Amino acid sequence: MANEAAGTVPAPEETNGPILQLQHVYLKDCSYEAPNGPRGDGNWNPQINLDLQTAVTALGTDVQEVVLTVTVSAKQGESTAFLVEVKQAGVFVLRNLSEDDTKRAIGAICPGVLFPYARAQVSHLITQGGFPQLLLPPVNFDALFAANQNAPQGMPANQQAN
Repeated sequence: MANEAAGTVPAPEETNGPILQLQHVYLKDCSYEAPNGPRGDGNWNPQINLDLQTAVTALGTDVQEVVLTVTVSAKQGESTAFLVEVKQAGVFVLRNLSEDDTKRAIGAICPGVLFPYARAQVSHLITQGGFPQLLLPPVNFDALFAANQNAPQGMPANQQAN
């Protein structure tokens, strides 16, 4: 405890080690569409489609905005029940990371931090639209990142030919 007295613990800016630090989390954009409203014949068994995308924008030397876009659509038969898109953003400080560590942070760690916020927003929008609650399953962003690293150039891992 004596070591932690004021002035003896270096500020984050003074450390030479790797830093990955969340600064802000915010909802950047969202969209909800229900072309026919929550009408139904009582047989609610939709086909759910989930799409995840990550984008990054440099805001400064060591500061990145990472945006996780979560798109969820539900089809009941041939008609679209709802379509939800949430862009959950975060501002992260990435300092003293290797190129590989920076790619992993942006492709796996940052989206993993943002996903619970996006998941809650998607659930809220769907429920407010009059549909039964939908909780998205957990996503293993490390596995998705690894799969995308091993995919042929220009082809996402989920579209690889077998």
